[in-house]
Amino acid sequence: MREEVKRCQIQEWYPKFKSSTIKTLIHELPDPFIHYLQDDSGPFLLPTSSSLTDPFPNRIRDVYSADPESQIHSDSDSDDEFNPPSSAIPPSFPDLELEVHQSITALGGAAFPKLNWSSPKDAAWISTSGTLQCASLADIALLFRSSDNVTHDLSQPSDRYYLALRKWYPTFHPDMEFRCFVRSRHLIAISQREVTGFYPSLLDERLDLEACILHFFSKIVQPGFESNDYTFDVYITRDRKVKLMDFNVWGPPTLPLLFEWEELEKVEDLEKLEFRIVEERCGVRPGLKTAVPYDYLDTSEGSGWDQFLRRAEEAAQRQVGSSEAGS
Repeated sequence: MREEVKRCQIQEWYPKFKSSTIKTLIHELPDPFIHYLQDDSGPFLLPTSSSLTDPFPNRIRDVYSADPESQIHSDSDSDDEFNPPSSAIPPSFPDLELEVHQSITALGGAAFPKLNWSSPKDAAWISTSGTLQCASLADIALLFRSSDNVTHDLSQPSDRYYLALRKWYPTFHPDMEFRCFVRSRHLIAISQREVTGFYPSLLDERLDLEACILHFFSKIVQPGFESNDYTFDVYITRDRKVKLMDFNVWGPPTLPLLFEWEELEKVEDLEKLEFRIVEERCGVRPGLKTAVPYDYLDTSEGSGWDQFLRRAEEAAQRQVGSSEAGS
């Protein structure tokens, strides 16, 4: 089982399937950044930015990076007001920031991030765009620090942790992503990946899509992936090209979506493939419940929530400026 889990890490499978997936640039994460992601002992602060970009102006950084003598303007005798705790000083990762900046530039200016196994899909709510689109290390840190998926990854035994930056496609169609279930090296089931929506076009396209996925599995995935039991996700473009998106282990915690793990385990005819989609509106499944992390209840200056709100305000101002320029 340990080897199967290891194979599903993106830095393990990507080199082998590079030509069949989307462009991805992978970075080994330094220990200080891992510790930053795991640390919940103090207030949530995004990393300070170098001169490359500064999407999250940080009031705490600005105040305490100035001349110390200029800070003494209070009648209070408390030294705490002039010496902030180390946990309140935003961390800085200049080398990693530079690497991330160069990779995102090479990917066209935007990317979506992934750790060894998981992407922070459950944290998309915190992004100003409601997506996983990232343009800086600060964007990535915001998603990672807010994601239970990433927290779970960090709790798994691994020699090293990696950041995978994947090319961002603004025209991604959620109805064209599917999860495929492989048992004893046979593709036995396919499920619509986005089960919270009903897409009528899938009713007519199901047989064609099934044939595309089965061909991709037999020619690309089955010969190249060594596990006997696993799942993999694919995306099908409008011109019917199949792109490998991810591998996951067989069984929990991988979501079975429109199936149940118990029924998949009981399948007797491994040659028979079942393809399930949401066939009517009443068949739509509720979305995964996500909770707002406790860190974001803190709205003080310099907190994660404060920085998020400031960025949202800046994004709104840019939109207004663009609208005025186009009118």
